[in-house]
Amino acid sequence: MKYRGMRDGRTDRRAVLMAMAATALGSSATTAMAAETGVTDKGIKVGQSAVFTGPAKDFGVDYKAGISLYFDRTNKAGGVFERKLELVSLDDAYEPKKTAENTARLIDEEKVFALIGYVATGNLIAAMPLAEKAGVPMFAPLVGTTSFRTTHNRYLFHVRASYETELRKIVGHLATLGITNIAVAYQNSAFGKSNLETCLQIAQGLKVKVVESVPLEIAATDAKAQVAQLTKAQPGAVVMIMAGKMVEVFLRDYRAGGGAAPLYTISVGITDAPGSAQRLNGGIEGLVTASIVPSPQASRLPIVVDYRKDRTDAGAKIDSYTMLEGYIAARVFVEGLRRAGRNLTREAFIKAMEDMGTTKFGDFPVQYGPNNHNGSNFVDLEMYTRTGSLRR
Repeated sequence: MKYRGMRDGRTDRRAVLMAMAATALGSSATTAMAAETGVTDKGIKVGQSAVFTGPAKDFGVDYKAGISLYFDRTNKAGGVFERKLELVSLDDAYEPKKTAENTARLIDEEKVFALIGYVATGNLIAAMPLAEKAGVPMFAPLVGTTSFRTTHNRYLFHVRASYETELRKIVGHLATLGITNIAVAYQNSAFGKSNLETCLQIAQGLKVKVVESVPLEIAATDAKAQVAQLTKAQPGAVVMIMAGKMVEVFLRDYRAGGGAAPLYTISVGITDAPGSAQRLNGGIEGLVTASIVPSPQASRLPIVVDYRKDRTDAGAKIDSYTMLEGYIAARVFVEGLRRAGRNLTREAFIKAMEDMGTTKFGDFPVQYGPNNHNGSNFVDLEMYTRTGSLRR
């Protein structure tokens, strides 16, 4: 047998070479199979479903603009480990059913690595089961609803502070001023109802009485009945848990109806402040808002300096708190990608985010851990001027 093997040495060498080639091909195939969805040698695909049409479109338009601005900055600098970021954005018109359809498309057809920049509570509720089932990270939704913070979800990462933190800041401020009777005007949706409950619990804990609460429809064009109901209750202040054009409708009718109590809104109340001020003929003056990012004009802060420079370089026309929020969210997201390393997977990204701990991005602090995906706790109170600018 030994002699025959030696005589057939050419055949043996050929067999060895074929086996080596098969091993190499197998290794290559294994590597290709191991590549994460949405990740190639040259790119990382990220998906977004948000509101880009209708009465709440400013939130989606501005948030996307901020995310895109930082993604563009990253790509111009060479990307993340030479991978360029691609954002695929779909309009859901603020409708949860459409959000679910868009999310399925982003996961199943677009094959995105992660989801980012969703807008509104009901829309996130519609999308999360799909993201969880597919194991796709959901990053920085423009949502602060308490239930998403108290129930830990390993695929969901926030950047903005919660609405609970905002409402606690507002109601605590009112209690400090000695205002112990308040009213609430809230959006008739999952977002409005859940945060009304949060507000009621906070008020009870601070011994502040909610003397009246009235709902308003998202597409409302008239709030006279709600204003009359609130005026009759004679609250010391009115807290608005609403978003988009309906805030302008309420403000217009409240001012016209002789409402005298000071008005407060959470961060998503006003997006296009100069436009609102113009449409309301200065009627935005005196409205107090919770802000979950610094002022886009606060040039003393490095994160705002970077934002303003990138805006100028890009020739961007949008300039708002929501755009800055999107810019910050994208910056945190990109840092998570970098920390995940060159061999990017969804699991590596999740671990990198959870290992981030307390970190500052241009003096804007966030905190993450294995049981903490909440990000920022930054909330400030500011007041609108007649022209729509803000001052402390």
